[in-house]
Parts: sequence; structure tokens; C-alpha cells
Amino acid sequence: MIILYLLKESFLFALNSLVTNKLRTLLSLLGITIGIFAIITVFTVIDSLENSIRTSISKLGDNVIYVQKWPWAMGGDYPWWKYLNRPVPKLEEAGKIMKKSQLAKDAAFMIFAEKNIQFEDNYADNINIVGASHEYENIRSFELTEGRYFSLFESNNGKNFALIGSEIAKDLFPNINPIGKTIKMSGKKLKVIGVFKKEGSDLFGMNMDNQILIPINYAKSIFDLRNERLGPLIMIKANEGVSSNELIDELTGIMRSIRRLKPTEDDNFALNQSSLISQGFDSLFKIIDITGIIIGGFSILVGGFGIANIMFVSVKEQTKLIGIQKALGAKNYFILLQFLYESIILSLIGGVLGLLIIFIGTQIISSVFEMDFSLSLWNVSLGLIISISIGIISGIIPAYKAAKLNPVEAIAST
Repeated sequence: MIILYLLKESFLFALNSLVTNKLRTLLSLLGITIGIFAIITVFTVIDSLENSIRTSISKLGDNVIYVQKWPWAMGGDYPWWKYLNRPVPKLEEAGKIMKKSQLAKDAAFMIFAEKNIQFEDNYADNINIVGASHEYENIRSFELTEGRYFSLFESNNGKNFALIGSEIAKDLFPNINPIGKTIKMSGKKLKVIGVFKKEGSDLFGMNMDNQILIPINYAKSIFDLRNERLGPLIMIKANEGVSSNELIDELTGIMRSIRRLKPTEDDNFALNQSSLISQGFDSLFKIIDITGIIIGGFSILVGGFGIANIMFVSVKEQTKLIGIQKALGAKNYFILLQFLYESIILSLIGGVLGLLIIFIGTQIISSVFEMDFSLSLWNVSLGLIISISIGIISGIIPAYKAAKLNPVEAIAST
């Protein structure tokens, strides 16, 4: 009980010192607040960007392989003109893959185009048109707020039906239900049978808010599916328990067989997966993390030196009081804790203020931009731990010096 009482008294002495010297306290808080604000802001921005990028990449699918003409990661000694001479994936190749593959769950063929869309007097320009085979819904996850997906009969027979994004629905049908309405695309009529749930934008622009999905068998009546500008590709989803590498190994053999490549010939196709992108970003974020630590570290160092200087001044100003306390029987640890508490409280309050500014900033930025910036619990904890650590490191030497003062010399000091 006596120890707890002494700890309480040390804390109250430290608190009283902070309240009494308001200007000194304010200047000390400013340094550590800026330091915590700098380093946690860097971590928060990095975490938010990384989360947004990984969310965007995850839309590609962890167990989905993309058969395309061009690889996502180019390099090495392979000549670029060989990439240029490769054929694009074909619609019939998706069916052949499913017949030959034992590891694939589904395969969908896709093309992409841009067209202007009209409904009565309302227009939407440069809308992304996606033509996909029926299996698309089994590979790309999405939700519909209204309507339904194509039936197998409608997909196979190339019905002029369409699913539209939420932004398109808002622009073309501001006050009416779009289901059953007919829109025009390059003079062609499309019947709206569904509306995608709003996904929001991401860093790669991969969302269905501004897309229109049509059956590939209808798309081929409008577009040349072998036109490279349409970016034709085949998405293949692996069966449960099958790794991407296993599927890639099987697909390599299947595609070589479909295209009748000789053993000595190079592959004339690319098998892409999301890990190729994520690996590149992993390296990038490691560099950014190190840079952020260095920048924030300097800010914290400046704040720590500021608190240490203030604590030395505090010890100097209270030398007589320390002498009186010791003359009245105060133990060394009582004096040490008194100044250590003062340093920790200063640093902790500064850290909390820095975190509060960051939190307010993230709320403002998130409301202005569609990207989600948030202060994570981990970064809050990290900020508080850094604050307390800086308080201990900055205050331990001044506190130790105060605890070791001779009471007679301290009382006699001027």
C-alpha cells in the first residue's frame, strides 16, 4: 500500500509540474506530436494503399489463370517480336481446355470494347463492354441488386441481353427501373435484365460499376473476336485443392497440344496469374516501408531530443524542491519516477494528439476520395508504444540525474 501511495504521489507531482508550466508543456507536446504524426501517417498511407492494391489484385482470383497473348511480366532474353507474332486466344480454345483438363473447374472466354450507350435522350459515353461466355459468373464474383444473370440457353444462343453497372443505371435510368428496358449500342438494341451491385473504384479500375456484360455469342455478331485490340483472353479457375502452379503445368501441355506446337518450338501463349503482380508490389512496399521508417524515425528523434531537453530544464528549475523532498525523506526512486512520469505523460499526450489528427485526416480524405484510408488498430498501438518508449528513453537520464542530487547541495543551489 505504501508503494502504491508513493507511486500515486510521484504521478501527481509530475502532473502538477506539467499543468504549472503550460508553455513548456505545449512546446514539448508539439515536437512529439509532429513526430508521431509523421511516422504513423506514413504507415497509415502505406497500409491503405497496400490494402487497396491487394483488394484489387484479389479480384483477379488467387486460383485463376489467364491465357493471353502477352505476359504480365516481361523480361529476359526472349525477343519482343516473338510476343508480337503470337496468336490471340480463341473462343473455341476455352471449350477444348475444359475437355482436356482434369484440374480446371471452369473456363470462360472474354473480350473488351468501348462503346457509347443510349436510352431515349440519355447518353453514356465510352462505356466498357465485356463479352463473356456463360461460365463467367462461376469465375468472377459479383452481386446483382436487380434482375438476374443470363440463362444457359440465352448465352449459347446469343440473346441481345445485357447486365449493366450501377453507375450506368444511375446515368441512363435516373428515376425508373432499368429491368426490361432497351438500350442502344452502335445501333444495336440490348435488353437490360440485371444491374450489378456497386463495387466502388480501385487503383486498377477493375469494377463493374461502369461495365455492360453481354453474352459472347451475341458479341461475336458485333465484334471480331480475333481482333487483338479487344484483348481476348481465357480465364481458367482451378478445382478446390489444386494449386495455381499445378494448373499452369497442366495448361501448358494442353495449350501446346491445342496449338500443335512441336517439342522444339517455344510457347506461343502466356499463362498469367495474380501472384505475378503481387510479387512486384511486395518488393515495392518493402522499399516504401524502409523509407517511411527512416523519415518517421528522424521526426521521432527530433521529438525525443526536445522532450529530453525540456526534462533537463525541468530538473534544473526544480532542484531546490528536489532537495527539500529528499531532506523530508523522499527516496531516490520517488524522485526518479516523478520526472520519468512527467516525460512519459508528455510523450503519451503528444502521441495521442498526433493519432487524433491522423484519424480526423483519414476521415476527411476518405469522404473526398473513393479510396478507403483508415487508421488501423495496429498503427494506433504502434503509435502509443513509440510514444511511451520515447518518453522513457528521453526522460530516464534527466530523472536519474534528479534522483542522484545531494539534498544539501540541491537546497543551496541558485
